[in-house]
Amino acid sequence: MLQQRTLKSLTRAIGVGLHSGQRVEITLRPAPPDTGIVFRRIDLPQVVDIPVSATAVSDTTMASTLASGNVKVHTVEHLMSACAGLSVDNLYIDITAEEVPILDGSAASFVFLLQSAGIVKQNAPRRFIRLTQTVEVRVGSGATEKWARLAPYHGYQLSFEIDFAHPAVDATGQRVLFDMSSGSYPKDIARARTFGFTKDVEMMRAKGLALGGGLDNAIVMDDYKILNAEGLRYDDEFAKHKILDAMGDLYLLGKPLLASYSARRSGHALNNLLLRELLRRTDAWEVVTFEDAELAPQGFGQLAPAW
Repeated sequence: MLQQRTLKSLTRAIGVGLHSGQRVEITLRPAPPDTGIVFRRIDLPQVVDIPVSATAVSDTTMASTLASGNVKVHTVEHLMSACAGLSVDNLYIDITAEEVPILDGSAASFVFLLQSAGIVKQNAPRRFIRLTQTVEVRVGSGATEKWARLAPYHGYQLSFEIDFAHPAVDATGQRVLFDMSSGSYPKDIARARTFGFTKDVEMMRAKGLALGGGLDNAIVMDDYKILNAEGLRYDDEFAKHKILDAMGDLYLLGKPLLASYSARRSGHALNNLLLRELLRRTDAWEVVTFEDAELAPQGFGQLAPAW
């Protein structure tokens, strides 16, 4: 049986929110089978649980936000991406503010936290959403068109094409293809950082965003070049970060996908729109388990190695 997974022990991190600038502590705790991933706002007079689901996404402005009533958790996508990349199914995430800490701007620190705590198998089958028909969403037309698609695939594969018309971005790889069966999420994707432009910072901060952003947790560019002294971590770091974000956004579905995801110029909003269209199209998917783990797609049966 291909089994669900959780943590062996708890682990903690302290940082600041990218947009809020607030100090925040998160504690990742093991959870029983079939719990899913649940954020818990422990800073409130009464603890509020926010289970992960596509329909719990309340805002996609510069990040993915989950809500339960008026209680929210912002910028969940990097931590969710790490959970997806390491196949963690069940987890309690205690958080002391309304935004997940940005740490170094990638998912690498979350991968380290999860692997340091240890990932263990549980006595329950892992449930996948397997695509049986293609589901697609499109916004805009011509040069401004954006689209995202999920298609049937025995495994989990993601491809993304970026288009920013910026000298520093254009000089890097514009398209990335990542397959869970042949690639290593911790090595190939997790270290890709979020990025932004100095020309947008003043506008964002006027809206109360990017208050905790800087060269230590993002790739920052002026009109011509990258300002970070150390340069890029990957030759195609921009496109790889979009894959990282997409993996986090899609894991908000609440179950791992067996599908091929492809997109051009997509983002948090379109990724969530794609999930909601998928849920509406009940004829386009089915829930499956693998009683014989050997029949599962390559790359899903083994626990992710440390790196």
